[in-house]
Amino acid sequence: MAEPLTEELLDELLEAPSIDSYLDVHAPGTRSLSDYLNELLVAKRLKRSQVVRMANLNETFGYQIFTGARNPSRDKVLQIAFAMALTLRETNRALEAAGVSSLYSKDRRDAIIIFCLDRGCSLQKVNEELYCFGERTIC
Repeated sequence: MAEPLTEELLDELLEAPSIDSYLDVHAPGTRSLSDYLNELLVAKRLKRSQVVRMANLNETFGYQIFTGARNPSRDKVLQIAFAMALTLRETNRALEAAGVSSLYSKDRRDAIIIFCLDRGCSLQKVNEELYCFGERTIC
């Protein structure tokens, strides 16, 4: 499930003979969060029930996120990201698909979250780090 990098997509866009030809191939911004999360479940061989539990989500609400029936907040997407052990790139793609802001390294709270994502920390560990630095926890 290797997706092209932003720089590669930019090169393709600038080399495309028309915007229509580029959009026909790439269709940016059209993938829903539920589609993306379900693709990741398959790619990472995870079970939805396990992820919902590890994300510390209400079971019904968690399933509604995965089916596309509910739109989660940024922190709920982050809970899922830690439960699925997503990379920073995967997490930012999930945040983008949810229509919320990506992680930003100049923001203190986001910097802590990025650091923990990069280190493969658990949801509990990132919340401990956020708490130690006086930042709002994810859940």
